[in-house]
Formats: sequence, C-alpha cells, structure tokens
Amino acid sequence: MSAMEKQSGEFTRVNSDFISKGTRCAGWLYRPAGAAETPVVIMGHGFAAERTFRLPAFAEAFAKKGLSVFLFDYRNFGDSDGKPRNLVNPFRHVADWKSAIAHVRTLPGIGKIALWGSSFGGGHVIVAAAKNPEISAIVAQVPFVDSLSTVSMIGFKNTLKGYIAGSRDVFRMITFRSPYFIPVVAEPDTYAAMNTPESRAGYMALIPDGSSWENKCPARIIFTMSAYRPITYAKHVKCPALILMAEQDSLIKPKSVEKTASRIKNATLVRLPYNHFSVYRGEAFDHVLKIETDFLTRHLLEAV
Repeated sequence: MSAMEKQSGEFTRVNSDFISKGTRCAGWLYRPAGAAETPVVIMGHGFAAERTFRLPAFAEAFAKKGLSVFLFDYRNFGDSDGKPRNLVNPFRHVADWKSAIAHVRTLPGIGKIALWGSSFGGGHVIVAAAKNPEISAIVAQVPFVDSLSTVSMIGFKNTLKGYIAGSRDVFRMITFRSPYFIPVVAEPDTYAAMNTPESRAGYMALIPDGSSWENKCPARIIFTMSAYRPITYAKHVKCPALILMAEQDSLIKPKSVEKTASRIKNATLVRLPYNHFSVYRGEAFDHVLKIETDFLTRHLLEAV
C-alpha cells in the first residue's frame, strides 16, 4: 500500500494494488475517517470502463456513511497492467473480482464484504457472489444479465457485423498480430459494441477530463460475450441482493433483469424510470445513490 493519495475530513483514499493471474491490478481503498474496523464494498465498472468513470462519486458517498470501499480497474484497463489494452472479457473480469476479494480479505480492519457492480460489472457481481457464498450483500446496478437477450435487442445486421469483426480479430490473434478493434460506443448509424441512441452521449459523459481512454476494444469480445449469461448463476446467490433495473434501458431487456432477480432468493428489485446511462449523473444519480446507500448500510452496518 502506497502513500496516501486523497483525504477529506470524512474519509481517506490510498492506493492498494493486487495481482490477478500474474498481472497487477490497480486498486483504491477508501476508509472512513477514524474507523478501526468496517465493512467494505468492492466496486468494479462496466463494459470497457475504467474506475475513474464516475465510480469515485459513489465510493466517496459510501465512505462518508461509514463504509470502506475498494475500487479497482480490471486487467488491461486504466491504471492496471496488461496488454492488449481495453481487452473486454467477462471471464477474465470475474477472475479479477475473485482476486480483488482475496486481496481485500488480507487488509487490516475489514469486516463484512459486499460487491457493487454496474452494467457489465452488475452481471459480474452476480457470478462472483454465486461463487463466493461468504459475501454479505451485492448491488447490481442496471446489470448485464443475459447475452441471449442482449443479442435479440441489437438486431441481425449488427450481430452479423459483430461476428465478422470478431473473426478478423481472432485471426489476427492466432497469427500473433495486433488486435482488430471496434468502437466501444458510436451513434446508431456506425457499428460499435454499443450503438443505441443513448449509448455514445451517455458513455462519453462518464469519462473525466484528461483521461487517456480510447474508444475501442478488441473485437473478440463478440464471441466471449455471447457465451456469458450471469442469469444462470442467479439461483446460487445466497446473500441479500439489490437489483436496479432501468425501465428505458436500450441495451439490456428489463424482462431479463426481472427474471434474474426472481431467481435470487433474497433479492430486492427496484424499477427505475431511466435509461442505461442516466444513473451516473444528476437527479437519477442522487436517487439510486440513496437506494444503494440505504441497502448497504442496512445489511453491513445495522445487521446484527
């Protein structure tokens, strides 16, 4: 753990990196001021996103309520090591969650552990909790839950373009060449991993000034994502789960989120009148933050 990076009257933040499958992942540990032992919320972002993309706003709010927070970048993203850059792979990400959980358990002054994920990360916390029954609670915010339902939303034309691009990237990978990239987000008339009307403006609004993030990811994600279905793990989640569904989501079918929540024994489903990217800013952010904070403090701080 390095020297202190950020401090306010209510919390501190220090670097706390860890190793996942031999690669360094960058982490930030937030601690409430004056706390000896606290629960911790481990946080990870969504598709091709970095920890700086509006997640500190959530983390700082949780820390001010007396919760420690561990916020990390996946391998190949942000301040973490690994190449090729921006390699989106849900199975690698879930392995990073496993490593992050193991790392947090080694930190002093840590009690109960909760997981918080948004979008693609919302699916990851469902899988991670199913595989780690000692987790005390999860928050899945506008979660990606089923590749089959997502494919049905983007249409045949975009699906075909995706498989062509993915095939080009896989061929380049097996011939030891640099990746074939596709845009992460674009307008509806341009192919990208996400190109619904809300996607480009909503995603780009999350990126902080001065970021070096590039709007691209290796196209092989089209194949790995097609095999990823967090909904199939839902019945194995034993801890309390808060599932926040956006009713106007253009990327994730609300019915799939409802179905996923129904398979978790102790799930609370909250229906929100927003689109996929609304929850990170403005009044929608304030709304979901209160719901999430109430849930986390109830299950981590107030539970006997």
